[in-house]
Amino acid sequence: MTDEGIERRLAAILSADVVGYSRLMAADEVGTLGRLKALRREVVDPLIAGHSGRIVKLMGDGALVEFASVVDAVTCAVEIQKAIAADQAEVAESVRIEFRIGVNLGDIIVEGDDIYGDGVNVAARIEALADPGGICISRAARDQVRDKLDITLEDMGEVEVKNIARPLRIFRVPVGPAAAAPAPIMPEKPSIAVLPFENMSGDPEQDYFVDGIAEDLITALSRIRWFFVIARNSTFSYKGQAVDVTRVAKELGVRYVLEGSVRKGGNRVRITAQLIDATTGAHVWAEHYDRELADIFALQDEMTQTIVGAVEPELGAAERERARHTPPGNLHAWETYQRGLWQMWTFTKDGIAEARKLLRRARELDPGFAAAHAYEAYNHYIDVIVGFAASPEDSLAAGLEAAKKAVSLDDKDSVGYFALGRILMMRGEHDASIASLDKSLALNPNFAQAHLGLGFALALSGQLDEAAESLRMAERLSPRDPAKWAFTLIHSLTCSLLKQYEEAVELARETIREPRSAGYWPYAALASALGNLGRLDEARAALDDALREKPDLSLAYLEKTLPTKQPGGLDP
Repeated sequence: MTDEGIERRLAAILSADVVGYSRLMAADEVGTLGRLKALRREVVDPLIAGHSGRIVKLMGDGALVEFASVVDAVTCAVEIQKAIAADQAEVAESVRIEFRIGVNLGDIIVEGDDIYGDGVNVAARIEALADPGGICISRAARDQVRDKLDITLEDMGEVEVKNIARPLRIFRVPVGPAAAAPAPIMPEKPSIAVLPFENMSGDPEQDYFVDGIAEDLITALSRIRWFFVIARNSTFSYKGQAVDVTRVAKELGVRYVLEGSVRKGGNRVRITAQLIDATTGAHVWAEHYDRELADIFALQDEMTQTIVGAVEPELGAAERERARHTPPGNLHAWETYQRGLWQMWTFTKDGIAEARKLLRRARELDPGFAAAHAYEAYNHYIDVIVGFAASPEDSLAAGLEAAKKAVSLDDKDSVGYFALGRILMMRGEHDASIASLDKSLALNPNFAQAHLGLGFALALSGQLDEAAESLRMAERLSPRDPAKWAFTLIHSLTCSLLKQYEEAVELARETIREPRSAGYWPYAALASALGNLGRLDEARAALDDALREKPDLSLAYLEKTLPTKQPGGLDP
């Protein structure tokens, strides 16, 4: 097939979508339609026309608009969001209409009045990444407006999205206070966020080493019960950005921020670090360390104890000692382990497979390295829950063995009990899973993933109120988690178990919009909730999407993969 006869052109594409449309329609179908039509007639359409935009199509919950100019498209998007925020300011939150908007500059195919192509698809994916009332734009769009509009764009980094082969560089457009998410409430405990350290070595291959320093500090500080420590996944969402410490602290709801840099050369390393009280901007503590690489573990312990002493002087030596972690016996094992974690957090099939090889290599290099065994077990959990494992039974058996080994090697390490709890849940041993995850949190009360795992296990065992509390705590500890799909997915499944099917539908759809959603699961959760609502055509469509992700999917497979004590389980 050739391109002969096909009309193409470069255009700025604006994609808009109503937040929570299914929920709004379920609550008040006639009222929602009336308010939406009024907004379009009185606010949206006039602004589009005023910026020379062409409405290509209107969907029930969104719109696709073409502009000749990216500047016009972004300016229009900002004015739309501000106008809607002002219009809806006095409307009750439960029925308030908000939009997400994405803007892309790309090549499109024109057929009659409609448009298609990669430029349109990218705009739709970018729109799904925007906050309610917010705007996201592509790098191509950013390059066109950066010197033409008086706005400061926030770099969200490269993001992998479904059905787009390459990662997308995304930028958030500020639209004023109305679009900003409410800041988390500051906890009573001393609260701290450890930002990813800057790699000063000039070698991108050293990123894993530099990330490992910050991760180990987060782990060590998290073990101190007096502290409230933001999870690694949320703080690392700022990686590669020039950040304002005060803004970061406000977004994460913490008082202290630790930042620093690492320069590695030969067999030596220089680490600089500074601890800032973001409420005043004052430097609480700053230091630099020059060490032989053989001393890296002692150096981490020294830094952690010094930070603890600076933040909370009344903590005694005994509590500081609890911050010490047992390092592996050699640096090569630690480096290999960090590479493995780096691969695992991609949550891709290739990344999970490569991570498992690296984690096995780490424990071969140091058989006493408990954390390597623990994360190998968690790797098996991911392999099964996402549907990558060729033999789930074999993978769970290997995961159980690795988790038990981790606990036997170090019964004071929370990661071992966390991994064991996740594997036991997948085996249907819910009481044992909950006990193991409780033990993990007793050792490290700031472990966001353990709170998430406990919420999941409690939901599947029928303890739904307790599950909701654990899920809320997980989200508070990691408010900017790149794996947000896990939070919304488990919340959706919990709502289905509570028979709150409308909310389950909305959360499943929100999970699908996340850039790293978990394969077939969001579609299966959506099909289940829609089926229970009697919306069978929509349920079948969602099931078709799930089957595209995993062709061998069946109800028997779901029941076996995710056993639950709840009567009826998650059956559609």
